[in-house]
Amino acid sequence: MKTTEMGKVYLVGAGPGDPGLITLKGRDCIRGADVLIYDYLASPPLLDYAREDAEIIYVGKRGGDHTMAQDRINALIVEKAMAGLTVTRLKGGDPFIFGRGGEEAEVLADNGIPFDIVPGVTSAVAAPAYAGIPLTHRDFTSTLAFVTGHEDPLKEESSIDWASLAKGIGTIVFLMGIKNLPRIVERLMENGLSAQTPAAVVRWGTMAGQITVSGVLGDIQHRTVEAGIKAPAVVVVGKVAGLRDKLKWFENRPLFGKTIVVTRARAQAGDLVKQLSDLGAECLECPTIRVTPPDDIGPLDAAVNSVADYDWIIFTSVNGVIRFFDRLNELGLDTRALGRIRTAAIGPSTAEKMAAYGLKTDVLPDSYRAESVVAAFENRDMHGKKVLIPRALDARPILPEKLRESGALVTEVPVYKTVFADQNADRLIKRLGEKSVHLVTFTSSSTAANFRKLLPEDETLMKSLMEGVKTASIGPITSETAENMGFNVDITARTYTIPGLCEAILNHYRP
Repeated sequence: MKTTEMGKVYLVGAGPGDPGLITLKGRDCIRGADVLIYDYLASPPLLDYAREDAEIIYVGKRGGDHTMAQDRINALIVEKAMAGLTVTRLKGGDPFIFGRGGEEAEVLADNGIPFDIVPGVTSAVAAPAYAGIPLTHRDFTSTLAFVTGHEDPLKEESSIDWASLAKGIGTIVFLMGIKNLPRIVERLMENGLSAQTPAAVVRWGTMAGQITVSGVLGDIQHRTVEAGIKAPAVVVVGKVAGLRDKLKWFENRPLFGKTIVVTRARAQAGDLVKQLSDLGAECLECPTIRVTPPDDIGPLDAAVNSVADYDWIIFTSVNGVIRFFDRLNELGLDTRALGRIRTAAIGPSTAEKMAAYGLKTDVLPDSYRAESVVAAFENRDMHGKKVLIPRALDARPILPEKLRESGALVTEVPVYKTVFADQNADRLIKRLGEKSVHLVTFTSSSTAANFRKLLPEDETLMKSLMEGVKTASIGPITSETAENMGFNVDITARTYTIPGLCEAILNHYRP
């Protein structure tokens, strides 16, 4: 994204907290950055979009605790841009709504540094929406105001026209107003707004920890204190706040409030993350494995080049399908090279991936494990049949062993291997220490074994971190591995698929 020798700056709104609310352009700016400078309210998962070689700098401000003063932030942005780098300045919400983005843009303009402004979804809109509060409504109001709640209540003259707000605006949204909430209520009421006006406070809007307190202007301060609400939060005052009981949706989802760790490799984690997120969970992605090519691809190339000589090819995973066909294409071949070969697959996801390459499966067992494939071949004459199994290095031996016992000539070819990954390990340990994780998911034996490596070797320390944390496994083989690693497995899916795992988790938490 670099366009000049001087470099360029992108002032990007990170959205209100839910990482799914980043704009496409905002995401692209993160991906293209040489330097990423981010705030306290920028959602941590957004950092995962950054390049591995990007410099990532935290400059957050929280409740008066400033990692870096604004003047120093301005100087840092200028310094990096002057060095010819592409800088993405990631700011919570929208950069131009109480985000000091205008000040940063002025500094860039004064220094002749080119910049783009990328708007973000502001918490002023998103937090009420996730709480079930429409800021405008034809039956209630067509006027709306956003007001800073940060103004010093001891100022002799306020820059806020409280009389106009109280008498002329239907919905008022205060950002950063928790500390000054008593004064805000007092000012509105002394300027004529009824104490019976509906009001709400939304903390951590759009996130799994969202808390909403509803009431009326006259009691909202008491209710907020009673609920222990602290910053960051937005305050909504107006008749529309009374619609929350009817329209609230985010907090009604079955896994709302649950933080679930996803240990699957990042490239394969998308389906699980989406399904759990749609059910209301906050997903903490912490991939414990990374899928890589085998050290020696010679056996794979030999199998690919002679694939038409085989009678059967058995795929045991989606990764096996992808890696096999990637190599097939790299060698200048396609599905036609398989000739009349027959096929088998473990699991519908594997079969679907085969279909994406134009290959149907002849055998799809009811149960999605190697033993079920063995059972599916029991009534077939496999004597002398040549069988190719492209799969992971160090996979379970039961499938090739049983097929050989039936007389088949089996060639096992490693098409990938899984290696240990510790991405986001620090974030994981921090959240476990804070006791803000509810569940850890294991989608394979390797994810369970590698998750154990992320935790302290000392078993007492490990159990202390995992105290109160449940675990969920995709199937009995994975559960057995997890238990051997010292984990108590609370949930084991009956159907050994991602949807089956999600269903098992949902049933566990369902009242």
